[in-house]
Amino acid sequence: MNLIAQIAMAAAETEHHGNVAAETFIFGVIAAIVFAAMGLVTLSFRNVANRHAAKAEAYALKHGKDGHGH
Repeated sequence: MNLIAQIAMAAAETEHHGNVAAETFIFGVIAAIVFAAMGLVTLSFRNVANRHAAKAEAYALKHGKDGHGH
């Protein structure tokens, strides 16, 4: 048997025909976890400007600007 035939036989023996969707399922799970974490970070900054409205008003009055600077 020559070298090419041995390589072909070795490749045929090592290949498997499993369920590719089940093997790569973990990548989807990891992506979902990452997107959920990014969504939580985004939601945590909602309404931040209104939480500090009193500070913004005080700064605007002290520095001679009307309101929030809008």
